[in-house]
Amino acid sequence: MMNDAVSAIYEKLNAHYGDLKWWPAKSPYEVMVGAVLTQNTAWSNVEKAIANFGERLTPRFVLDSDIAELADIIRSAGFFNQKATYLKAVTAWYAKYDFDVQTVRREPPEKIRPELLSVKGIGKETADSILLYAFGFPTFVVDAYTVRLCERYPINAGKSYDAIKVHFEANLPRSVDIYNNYHAAVVINCKDHCRKNKPLCDKCPLGETCERMELL
Repeated sequence: MMNDAVSAIYEKLNAHYGDLKWWPAKSPYEVMVGAVLTQNTAWSNVEKAIANFGERLTPRFVLDSDIAELADIIRSAGFFNQKATYLKAVTAWYAKYDFDVQTVRREPPEKIRPELLSVKGIGKETADSILLYAFGFPTFVVDAYTVRLCERYPINAGKSYDAIKVHFEANLPRSVDIYNNYHAAVVINCKDHCRKNKPLCDKCPLGETCERMELL
């Protein structure tokens, strides 16, 4: 690893949390659905929506369902009419690859990522989540928790999504496992310790090196 705060943080988080085995899903397609549904809502609401599918959570069911039926199933995830449209759009994209993970993986990520970003409702975070967790492409996912970590630690990675993504990827090995576990650990650490309004810094695994601790 390169000698940078990014790699040092990963070593500390990995030692503390171990292999977190993200993303929590039964299939790559469920990852895709979860990545869309988690936009602007808590994961607990996504879990309820996914549970409402029962055994019907398949690309064919989503494509064949009308918007109203699909929206009713995912109601707990919020913005259900929009998200129903997004689910149909990303599933239609997946249909071009015969709903086959290996067919997608045979393509370079430089081709697949722009395709996903052209799908209605798929932004950079959602696209990278699908690329990493559904298809196993080495691409780092940046979310609000990553931004918070950069601001508080601090990590001089820039302010934009692309700048932060480039900085993390430049200071880590190009590894699906590392990108996967790093993102998961940052999310969990921010939920447990580096909270938005009332951070619990005392027992944070990054407490000894985080500059925010020096200000307390």
